[in-house]
Amino acid sequence: MYKVFIVDDEPFIIEGLYDIVDWAAFGMEIVNHASNGQAALQALPCQPVDILITDISMPLMNGLELIREARRLQPELKVIILSGFNEFEYLKEGMKLGIENYLLKPINIDELESTLRNTEAKLDQLVTPRLEEKYGIQILKDNILHRWLTGQIAAAEFEERARFMNLSLAAPYVTVAVLRDQGPKGQVPRSELLFAQVEQLLAGQFHLNLFRDMDGDIVLVANTGDDAGETDRLMSDLQELAEGLAGTYPDLHIGAGRLVHGIYQAPASYEQAKKALQYVMIYPDRRVIDYTMLDQRGYAGGPFFIDWRDYAKLILSRSTEQLAAQIRTDFEQYRHQLTPEQLQNTALEVIIRFKMELESIKHVEETAIYQQGLRLVLDSISFEELVHALQQVAARTVESLIQDLRNPVVSQVLQHIEKHYAEELSLKLLGAQYHLHPVYLGQLFHKETGETFAEYLNKYRIERAKEQLRTSNLKVHEIARNVGYWEMGYFYKQFRKYVGISPTDYRVFG
Repeated sequence: MYKVFIVDDEPFIIEGLYDIVDWAAFGMEIVNHASNGQAALQALPCQPVDILITDISMPLMNGLELIREARRLQPELKVIILSGFNEFEYLKEGMKLGIENYLLKPINIDELESTLRNTEAKLDQLVTPRLEEKYGIQILKDNILHRWLTGQIAAAEFEERARFMNLSLAAPYVTVAVLRDQGPKGQVPRSELLFAQVEQLLAGQFHLNLFRDMDGDIVLVANTGDDAGETDRLMSDLQELAEGLAGTYPDLHIGAGRLVHGIYQAPASYEQAKKALQYVMIYPDRRVIDYTMLDQRGYAGGPFFIDWRDYAKLILSRSTEQLAAQIRTDFEQYRHQLTPEQLQNTALEVIIRFKMELESIKHVEETAIYQQGLRLVLDSISFEELVHALQQVAARTVESLIQDLRNPVVSQVLQHIEKHYAEELSLKLLGAQYHLHPVYLGQLFHKETGETFAEYLNKYRIERAKEQLRTSNLKVHEIARNVGYWEMGYFYKQFRKYVGISPTDYRVFG
């Protein structure tokens, strides 16, 4: 679990943070707290943490000084500021230090939880913070714009933060484009260089906002008028940008969403831009894939004659035979109603949706299966070949899911917990060990055990603590550490949650 350290000179704020957030649900636990920056800084060398949540105005050492010094000890530390001061200078200084968010008191629980989700995602992906001032500002900008385009921030809060960040969103129409380098993954320096080059090429265009989302894609938000010429110019600019980068990034593609009216329609354009990039498999030679053009060709948002909900359910139930029968039934139904080109277009769309469905479950890229399926569909010269190609894709999709379940991963995780429950455990660490994305491992764990990883781990630790309370004379804090809890407040909270009474009362009455 990720370790959280809270620093605030108001005890009720610390107590409130213990209680208002279900930290285990985020894969986190509060491991320590302090009432001022100096006390926190003294504790940090002995208590490595992943996330620091700190006030700004505190005695002895303020929050900004604490962050600066803590960075020297732990450069990859994620920081969230809580403050009663709505001052731009504090926010600006926080940006220089690379904070995840600047939250005003009284704390908005929804915004705090949204920030924690994004911070957890960054930790899962091992994203390293950049400490220079411009990159500190970019981290906060990434956070705000990503939450806006994924519906995780209220309108009033977004508008306030947009003003703070001087984001240009005044024009009535918005288009979102997504840039993705399809080259080898895991090349952080390459990704950073690409962002810097795009930023340089687009410098001075005030109607554009650039950021990175949680998938590592570069997102461009363009404000324009309703004039068709402006939209054409934007598409031309995107084409020019892609061609200018092609020499260095031959696998770079840009997906563009529709022009939408009003900034709060932008999430729809963002989703369309993401989906447009899925069609790189069909149009590998296109540098820019415009969702609007896909629509006109009968893909994406255009005529699609299949009820995908049936397919999604069958994929989750891992039913190869039923999927094959569904494909046969659906395509037989439209065999004489659609032209051969429309049938082929529908088959290509089905393959794209299979790919997106599997990736939404497993949280990993699954390209090879579907590239082969696309080739089979495009090479089909008869109706039977077309249907057979889709049935093969369906079978390989289900096989990919079943293969993971056949591996005794969850059994190995349960054995690992049994042997190492007192040590640091998280889905991120175990996912790396078993070569699975932590989110997907969590889904497998929940499916097999009926509980989340955090729930299971806490219950297991509390059971071991109950044994030691019954059979040993160890002090409560010693037992807490023996079973993996280093923060007594969190141990007491979890013990009460699962047992109903405190550890002390359990020793006396249990």
